[in-house]
Amino acid sequence: MHANETLISNLYAAFARRDGSAMNACYHEDATFSDPIFTELKGEQIGAMWTMFCLQAPTLEIKISGIKADDISGQARWIARYGFGKPPRPVYNRVRAEFKFQDGLIIDHRDHFKLWKWSRMALGPLGLMLGWHSGVQEKIRHQAMKNLTKFISSTKNA
Repeated sequence: MHANETLISNLYAAFARRDGSAMNACYHEDATFSDPIFTELKGEQIGAMWTMFCLQAPTLEIKISGIKADDISGQARWIARYGFGKPPRPVYNRVRAEFKFQDGLIIDHRDHFKLWKWSRMALGPLGLMLGWHSGVQEKIRHQAMKNLTKFISSTKNA
């Protein structure tokens, strides 16, 4: 197994344990991350996002498959099952991940999934009716960044 395949495996094993710190250790300090909700995170924002997610998803289940990597890039597929919101709505999110590596760490991580499909599960009737709308999707992104900024602030002040 290539060292970067092991790195990807370690990232998702930490995710399955809900260990945001161990996930953060897989990323280069100059790393970038993007998915349909968090469109461009950098550096410490990435570890904070994973830590926030892990703390807010006590029922999280992760399944990983298709890990492939070489010295430069890699990929994986993963599925997350968790409850989102209050009351928690069941989410079953299928994700395709792409990675780039530098200095034995992840320098770029891109997750791909259908935001409308996620919003139908996570937001219930609102997501079903309007989750396809760009305005609703932008509001999801805005709220997610607001929550992450608040989380980062609270951990720095703690």
